[in-house]
Parts: sequence; structure tokens; C-alpha cells
Amino acid sequence: MAASEKTLTIDNNTTNEGWTVVIPRRGKQRRKATKHGVLEEKHEPWTPTDSQTDPSKEALLMQKMKRSIDRIENSEFYHTLRDQVQTSIVDYINMVLGSEINMQMVIYGIGSIEIYEIPRLQLSLALLMRRDFDWIGNIEVFDPILSATECRVFEALGCSVMSKNEHGRREALKPTMFFMPHCEAELYNNLLQANWKLDLLKNIVLFGNSFETYEQNASLCKNSPILNSMGHIFAARGFTNAFRIQVVSDDYYFAFHDSSWHFFSPGLETELQFINP
Repeated sequence: MAASEKTLTIDNNTTNEGWTVVIPRRGKQRRKATKHGVLEEKHEPWTPTDSQTDPSKEALLMQKMKRSIDRIENSEFYHTLRDQVQTSIVDYINMVLGSEINMQMVIYGIGSIEIYEIPRLQLSLALLMRRDFDWIGNIEVFDPILSATECRVFEALGCSVMSKNEHGRREALKPTMFFMPHCEAELYNNLLQANWKLDLLKNIVLFGNSFETYEQNASLCKNSPILNSMGHIFAARGFTNAFRIQVVSDDYYFAFHDSSWHFFSPGLETELQFINP
């Protein structure tokens, strides 16, 4: 698969003209569980508590992002990941694409890129992937803790900020890459539950926490209530092709450790039988 000619540029001069964000409160949102432990959530409008943006903060954050992108781009970690994509998983990418030219990238749970370095590194990787792989198209981003300033910077970097909190329940009606490093297990489970059909699962490329590790650790927390909301993760293991990434150095351990590519290929509807609805 040929790399694209797309370029990644950063403009430190952002503007408020023509920009509108319909973006919930800071912090994690509370969710109600049913008697079966399955989280019930609906798409809901999302608005920032800080409706005013600060140009000086935007400029500073753009500088931080530029440093993070440069750092990732020139790292052995990124060169190794590029090689993995272009050799080990290229056939799986092509199977998901089918007749499509590229797929949208959806980023859930990125965290605060203004406060923390790890989200900046993760976003930098996503942006570099979009630049270097011609099969990645537009990027949509969501995290309930994002500030208005952060959303301005996402827009300046060529990403779209979602106007609703989907709680991870985006149906993959067409080939879609979900970029979700270090998200909560419930978010992965929500994604699988929303796409628990043969014709939807085959459209998903998932970059996120290793499902294999979740399964291995399940025996260590048998009495944990969280296991009740991970059923689709465990059920998907039987038809998941997973490829771990190599962190290479400690510099990127905390941002990407235990991350894997996941591709889903159930062959029969019977493989999607799920005991706990």
C-alpha cells in the first residue's frame, strides 16, 4: 500500500472567524447501569463549560503539539509502527476497505491535550498516520473533558469535533478506524455492542487496548462488577485478529503500552450469540 502525499502542517495563527463548537461538563460523566450491569447511554448534546477561547492558550498549545508531532515523527517507535502497518496488517486493512478508497478515523477518549503530554503524543500519532497512509481520511474527535481552546486547536489541525457524546456507540456503516488508546473498557464494549452484526463488525479497524490482555486479567478480578460490562470484548476474542504494536523505548510506554490493532471477522451469525444482552 503506497503512502500518500498528504502533508502535515501546523498553523500557529488560529482565528475565531466562522468557527462554532457545539460541545458536557468537564470530568467523566456518570452512567446508570441496569440490573444486568449493561450501561444504558444515549447520544446527547455536548457543550463546553468554558465557551470563550483564549488565543494565547491556543498558540501555546499549537507549539506543544508541533513538538509532540516532531518527536513522534523522528522516533524509532513510529518507524517501527509504519513498517508494521505496511507489512503485517496491510492485507487486513484492504479487506476492511473493500471497494472504498479510504476510511474515516474516529478518536474517542483522547483526554486533555492542553494539560497532559500523553494525549498529545497519541494525537500526534493519529495525525501522522493520516498524513502517511492514504487509506485514512477525515478525523473526528470526542472526549467530554475537552475545553473550547482544545477544540479550536483540533479544528486548526484538521480534525472535526463531535457535537454529541456518542458514548462509543458509533455504527460502522462504512469502513471506519477507531483510534482509542487507553480508553475505558466500557467504551470498547459499547462500540462492539453497537456493531454486533456481521456486516458492521467487518467495517471496523480498532487501535486500542489489547483484548487479549483484558481476557488474561479477567481471572484476577472475577468478582469485579466491571466484568459485567465487558461481555462483548470477551465474546469477540474468538473472531478477532490482533496485532500488538512495539513500543520500542520507554519514552512511549505510558502513551502506547499494551496497544494492539484489532480486526473482526465473524463468519456466522451464531458466533454473535451473546448470553447477557
